[in-house]
Amino acid sequence: MREKITRRKLGEIREDRTDWARVDAMTEEELERNIAADPDSDLPGVDWTKGRLVLPQRKQSVHLRVDPDVLQWFRRQGRGYLTRMNAVLRAYYEARRKSRTPVRLRQG
Repeated sequence: MREKITRRKLGEIREDRTDWARVDAMTEEELERNIAADPDSDLPGVDWTKGRLVLPQRKQSVHLRVDPDVLQWFRRQGRGYLTRMNAVLRAYYEARRKSRTPVRLRQG
């Protein structure tokens, strides 16, 4: 599953095209009706009152020796390759943690 993330620098942000004078002139009923009709306004059936903020854990910096071909492959994937390496390690960790299968290293 690959999500599309769009990043913009401050100077690249598009101009706001909202007609705020029109919004200010609307009644509360009209606003609610327009919001309900907007497919992007909210997810149907989601109760946001029970939502909670989950902040990601702070990453820890480590020195890690990686085979040259593995590092080169990740670097060729482009910007964010260290984040992708972390995601691969996390997926491996999660799979092993759930199965409680011990890791056995091959010698040689």
